[in-house]
Formats: sequence, C-alpha cells, structure tokens
Amino acid sequence: MKIAMVHGQNHVGSTCHVGRILAEKLGGEVKEFFLPADFSGYCTGCIACIVKEESLCPHSGQLEKITEALDEADVLIFTSPVYVYHVTGQMKALLDHYAWRWMLHRPEPSMFSKQAVCISTAAGGGMKSANKDMADSFFFWGIPAVYRLGFAVRAASYAKISGEIKADIDRKTTALAAKIIKRAGRVKPGIKTRAFFHLVRKKIHGPDWNEADRIYWRERGWYGDVRPWK
Repeated sequence: MKIAMVHGQNHVGSTCHVGRILAEKLGGEVKEFFLPADFSGYCTGCIACIVKEESLCPHSGQLEKITEALDEADVLIFTSPVYVYHVTGQMKALLDHYAWRWMLHRPEPSMFSKQAVCISTAAGGGMKSANKDMADSFFFWGIPAVYRLGFAVRAASYAKISGEIKADIDRKTTALAAKIIKRAGRVKPGIKTRAFFHLVRKKIHGPDWNEADRIYWRERGWYGDVRPWK
C-alpha cells in the first residue's frame, strides 16, 4: 500500500502524530510532505490552470512532487490542526492549487479508486469544519471513500495529551486502518459522485465551457460511455 501524507504545518505536532499513527497501522510506503516547507505558493487567481494548462501556474514546479505522490498513492492522509475553526492557511493554499483537478474541470482518473483521510486536532473545537475543508476537495477530486478523524486533544503538544485521549486515538485509528485495509482495491464511487459526474458531462459542459476541459473529457471518452472508475 502506498500512502501520501500532507501536513498543514511544518512541525511534528499532535495532528502529525495522529496521521503517523494511522499510517503505521496501514503499513506500506509513505511519502510525507510538510507545509509550507514543501509547498509555499499562494494562488494568484490567474485561472491559467483551469482555462489553459496547469503547467502555466507560477508554482507548478514546486507542486510536481506532491502531485506525483498523490497520483501514485492508494491512500491520501491530509492532516491539519484547527486554526480559527478551519485548516491552516498553508493547507488551504495547497488545496487552492488543485482547482483544475475538480470534476468540473480535469479530474485525475486514478482518484476515483483511492481512499482518503482528513485528520484534525484542536485544543477545543472546530475539527468538523476543518475536516470539511479537506473533504470537500477530496470529493470534488472524485475520491470515493473519504474518512474524517477529529480529536479535541485539550493540549498544546502531543506529549501533554492525556492517556485517556491517547487511548481514544489508538482505538479510532486502529478501527479506521482495518476498514481501509479491508476496502483496499475495492472502492468505487457512490451515487453522489456518479450523479455529479453525470451532471458535469450532460449539463455543465455546454458549448461555452472552456475548451481545455472539453478536450480533456473528449479524449478520455467521458462524454460517451467511458467512466474513470471502470
């Protein structure tokens, strides 16, 4: 099993620890990235990636290693501590750069067979909204199995987390790892993903839609009977 793990901050904090605990239970090869150390660009809003070509993004060179790891992985694990009830600015900046990969535009076919995990921690609350920030992108990338783990660790560092909360982390990561392993190689998009894909091909991609996306879909036969999950 190949795992791509992206952390929404540079230091090894509580959220990173939870991600690593899960990855260890999954086993396999792990490629790990920290933000902003491994990607520090902020979207300029030029929309060249969407209407023309993603390589025209001024940060495309810096993004290549992460994109390659995401494409090769069986499981994606994104972790972010809660900052004002959302993901970190660094994580949001990374997700902004993958707008061109949403189903509306040019989704990567391999995403439709992957599993992904959103992990967030906070001293108090905000895990639900922070995980949603990451899960939204996972859905629109086409990933069929998205899981969310959120922990109110009530501590400023992993070392200071209580034994009770660490036991809860252990239980939930063990259960999730077992589920991911059991479903490995067997996940397919559910009705929500299929319905949105159908909506894009039948209703949204009209004659006035940008040609870069229409060419991409046409070349893959998605306007016909071909589907990325088959």
